[in-house]
Amino acid sequence: MYKLPLILAMIKMELPGLAFAVWMFICFCASVDGYPNGKVREACTSMIPCHGGSPQLSPEHTITVDETKFKPGDKIEVHLSGPEFEGFFIQARDADHLDSPAVGSFVLADRRLSQLLTCGRTKNSAVSHTSKAKKKYVKVYWLAPGDAPKRVQFLATVVKKYRTFWVKIPGPIVFQPNAPSPTTPLGATSEAVSTSYPVSYLSKPFNTSDCGSMKFCIRNPSNCDPESASCFFLSFQQEKSSVLIEMSGPSEGYLAFALSHDQWMGGDDAYVCVSEDHHVHVSTACLKGRSPPVLDSENALEDVSWRLVDGVLQCSFRRNIRLPAYKGRFDLDASYYIFLADGEASDGGLMHKHSRQPLITNGMYNVTGLPQDIGGSRSPRLIKAHGALMFVAWVTTVSIGVIVARFFKPVWSHSFLFGKEMWFQVHRVLMLTVVMLTSISFVLPFIYRGGWSHEAGFHPYLGCTVMALAIFQPLMAGFRPSRHAPRRQLFNWFHWSTGTTARILAVVTMFLGMDLPALDLPDPWDTYTMIAFVAWHVGIDVLLEIHSYCLIRKVEVIEDDRVQILQSLTSAEAEGRLFKQIVLTIYVCGNIVFLIAFLAAINQI
Repeated sequence: MYKLPLILAMIKMELPGLAFAVWMFICFCASVDGYPNGKVREACTSMIPCHGGSPQLSPEHTITVDETKFKPGDKIEVHLSGPEFEGFFIQARDADHLDSPAVGSFVLADRRLSQLLTCGRTKNSAVSHTSKAKKKYVKVYWLAPGDAPKRVQFLATVVKKYRTFWVKIPGPIVFQPNAPSPTTPLGATSEAVSTSYPVSYLSKPFNTSDCGSMKFCIRNPSNCDPESASCFFLSFQQEKSSVLIEMSGPSEGYLAFALSHDQWMGGDDAYVCVSEDHHVHVSTACLKGRSPPVLDSENALEDVSWRLVDGVLQCSFRRNIRLPAYKGRFDLDASYYIFLADGEASDGGLMHKHSRQPLITNGMYNVTGLPQDIGGSRSPRLIKAHGALMFVAWVTTVSIGVIVARFFKPVWSHSFLFGKEMWFQVHRVLMLTVVMLTSISFVLPFIYRGGWSHEAGFHPYLGCTVMALAIFQPLMAGFRPSRHAPRRQLFNWFHWSTGTTARILAVVTMFLGMDLPALDLPDPWDTYTMIAFVAWHVGIDVLLEIHSYCLIRKVEVIEDDRVQILQSLTSAEAEGRLFKQIVLTIYVCGNIVFLIAFLAAINQI
């Protein structure tokens, strides 16, 4: 009977590397599996399982007890029940100091489902599961110690699945005979006590009658009504040492706002209203970079109410202006940028990244200061300017310049401006304007982002290509050969192909850029507008090509001599001057209409 331990000892002595590897493998498997055996002493203080992710908002499980009063040495029966769950962790703590160590010890009622753990110096001061087997009910006994505090509250962490868990579900408070009565009644449901405040239902939508006089309001679109299915609304109303906050918007997932010291996500004070199973849960959260918000297990909000009707989510709550006891909560008597975002939420209240750019105020505001009624923008000003300048350059300016160079050489060949043919001067001024506008627009996103954007897809890569081609064109034009030089045809081909490539890539780049969240143009209006412009430009181009072809055919029918054909062609082009000028005027006016529509859309976001 002693041979097996002796053999194992010899293996350990002879093969220490193998033993260490086996030990590491066992530890790794245990950690990856998420402590299915219930040995969760690492979570004694925080009661948070080492699963990653954030805890759920509203618990589904209930803690009950059979007695509300106790004396040292008494035994109280504790029950944990609810929908099927895999793991649990139960402790008793001082109700007035929930961050203090566990109080008292437990006795098991069923050793198949539960086991005793020692947290801190108190033996058997916690209870956990023994396996991942599904269970709906657990019963244990709590023994009151001789030095028990006046009031004791039971807390439980419940794991439904690996990523679905609730932390520190508050249970009933039991008290000694000479202690004040607890605020939580016996057998109170976990939903009622999970947020430590009552939750009510809003009977009607918010109103804007006090915006600018009693309330600080943010609305998008400007001056919209919260009853509208397309209105995003956020208001702050100071009442003594607290602020009543109302938030509303079209969302069946979540609404959130954040207070920030800058116009970037990260290190912000956030508040979220999440819709789940036709209920709305309200919580505070912290934003760290671009990762999903981390919901707080302890809530600092009061007077929570909500309403969910016809896809419009509304919630209101109150918080104190100053919350020194809660880390991450900003004082409301200072100035901040204010973000307002919406998005989708999956089962369990898990929030997904917002599908479009959040609304951001144009400046920093103090919500407890002078009441104002303001709007915001879902597109930063630098990005707006970037889009507007690129549209002016590559939709209006370059298109007119190409039409002039392609079809107005014969028409304006005998008209001169500053010593050069008029068509050439107009073409050169327009193209240099394109280069200047493109260069200014090109640097704006880099200023806004502080570097390269890795979330804009192919748009920045194509934009850099267009910028390079735009600069290369005038440089190449500066070295063009004389009109009758042998290399002039080669130059003309390169000049045309480079310009055409730049124009095509610019249009593709704009198509991709219009769908980026930072610009957030109204979809599918933006796509239809760009398609209409391309069709408009191609239509005018084809019309002028047909007109030129018809003039050439007319001359070929009348004249037989080659010299006479060229002379007649010049005469025919002169006869078509009025037609081309009318077409050019119509084309310029049409481009201006497209430009005004695009700028109006940018101004609204």
